Formats: sequence, structure tokens, C-alpha cells
Amino acid sequence: MFPPHAYRQSQITEALARCLPPGSDTGMLRRMHASVGVESRRLALPLERYGPGNDFGTTNARFVEAALDLGARAIELALAEGALPARDVDLVMSTTVTGLATPSLEARLAARTGLRPDVRRLPLFGLGCAAGAAGLGHLHDHLTGRPGHAALLLSTELCSLTLQPTDTSTANLVAGALFGDGAGALLAVGAGHPLYDRGAGPTVVDARSRLYPGTEALLGWDIGHWGFRMVMGRELPTLVRLHVAGEVEDFLAGHDLKPADVAAWICHPGGPKILDVLGEALGLPDSALAASRSSLATAGNLSSASVLHILGNVQSAGPPPPGSAGLMIGFGPGFASELVLLRW
Repeated sequence: MFPPHAYRQSQITEALARCLPPGSDTGMLRRMHASVGVESRRLALPLERYGPGNDFGTTNARFVEAALDLGARAIELALAEGALPARDVDLVMSTTVTGLATPSLEARLAARTGLRPDVRRLPLFGLGCAAGAAGLGHLHDHLTGRPGHAALLLSTELCSLTLQPTDTSTANLVAGALFGDGAGALLAVGAGHPLYDRGAGPTVVDARSRLYPGTEALLGWDIGHWGFRMVMGRELPTLVRLHVAGEVEDFLAGHDLKPADVAAWICHPGGPKILDVLGEALGLPDSALAASRSSLATAGNLSSASVLHILGNVQSAGPPPPGSAGLMIGFGPGFASELVLLRW
């Protein structure tokens, strides 16, 4: 689910170039925007409303307003596609890392979308881009223990509202080149639920979380009166090569699988270098990560919502044959990885 304001990458590039302080290297910004594999993005606000002078309170209020609209639409679509009344949802989990809301988004959306007053709620903040995969793993844990339940995962990320228009740091310029806005919702049911045997989507087989010690300062937010300022170390692709590829291979081996056995890769598109390094380290053909590259090109990096967007596109394009394995991968602050093994 996307906001209505659609722009080509070149339009966003020129708008951000005009916001930079006098004497800034606009050529560097343009080169960066041209090299990240993003062709278009959707934004929470019209492009002319971005710029210096928006304080944290004003920006966060805009986040809440837009996030509630997108989140409601995403939930309603997921329930309609799953043919499940909202009152039959037992758990709703919401993820975001691009704004603050207390009461949390799913609490504000409960009555609006028809969820029961006694629906169990679990808001997640701080997992960053990994939260989509992590959330699906936590839904799996809940439904394993409560097989008759139905659960919703809602991811709402308005990355554009975190941008610092006058910040010329490399991390902020990369963020301005990569990130887009969007929301996604996923409906899951336990093995004892009446909808279980009618589901067209994959089954979650297993999930794994991993923190990589000593990497805490490489990815996250620097939060202050200015709002959210991106922290992004240039070592991240190296970490993916050194640690994540081995983690993926070990996780798959526990299920008697190798990377070549995975039919569908639902990999968070952290950026073209991340995808390049992961593909090379795992020995994957270019086609394996095509769905991730397509999502990056058409929508940008949607943070935690990206993996839901990619999974939806895989389903829409025609899912893998029954029995095929899929792997969802997310990366986030910590530095951390989240893996979810799927089976169609």
C-alpha cells in the first residue's frame, strides 16, 4: 500500500539538491541518486512540502496522520484478500521505525478497522528494516502455540519524513537516495484455523534472529531535537559478506537445504551493494534476487515493509510450485539479521 504522491528518482534528486546548504557538492548527491538502482518512489507528502524548517513535532504529527491512513488501508486489504472478518483477528503486531505514536498505531487503528477490543497487540519499534521478517517469525511463534488463532502483521514506514534536508553526511545522502514510503499487512493463521487449508500463501517453517556483537554503532538512528538522523556505516556490505552469508547457509543446512534449493528469495533490498554482496557470497544467479531489485527500483527501500512488498509481488507473479522453499531475509540495527524459512 502506497501514498498517492509518486515521483521519478530524478525529481526527488533535484528537490533535495535545492535544499543543500550553499557550496555543497550537489554533483555527489546526483551521482549517488543515479547509482542506487531506484527509479521511482512514493512519498507521504507532496514533494514541495519537504525542506528545512520542519521541526520534529510537526513532522511526527504528519507521520501519525499518514501512517494511520496507510495502515488502515493495508489492514482492510489483507483481511479482504484473506476473506476474514476483522473481529476474528486474535493478534495484531505493528512495526515501524520512522515515527513515534503512543497509543501505538495498531491501538489507534483497532476500532477504525473493526478489530475486537480484546485483540492482543504487540507494537515493535527499533528493529528497523529487519522488523518485517522478525515480525513474521514472531507471528509464527504465536500461532504455533495457539493454532486456532488468526494474526495480522502491519508494517508502516514513512522513511521520507525522517530525512534531514540540509544534512550533507554520507549516511543522510544515501538515505535520501534509497528510502521510500509504504505500508503492508500480512494475515496468517495457525494450523488449526478453518482458513489454514485454504491459504494460497506459504507456510512458515522456522525463523532465526542473530545479533553480530561489536556492530551496534553501524546502523540506526541518532535521535534528538532534529528528529531522526541516519547512522549507516560503510562496513555493512562487508559484514553481510563475512557473517550473514554463513548464517544463511547454516540456517538452511539445519533443514537439509542449500542456497541452490531455495526457489524464492524475499530479501530486504538494503541497497544494490548489499544485494550484490549477498548474491556473490551465496553463489546465487542474478535471477534469484530479481524480485528484491525490482522492489527497490519501483518503490525504493521501504524499511520493514519491503519484504512484505516483495512477498506480495512473488505471490502475484505466480508463486513457486508446491513444496518449494523460500527464504525471507531482513537486516537491521544491532547489527542484526532475521531469517524466515518458507514452504509453498
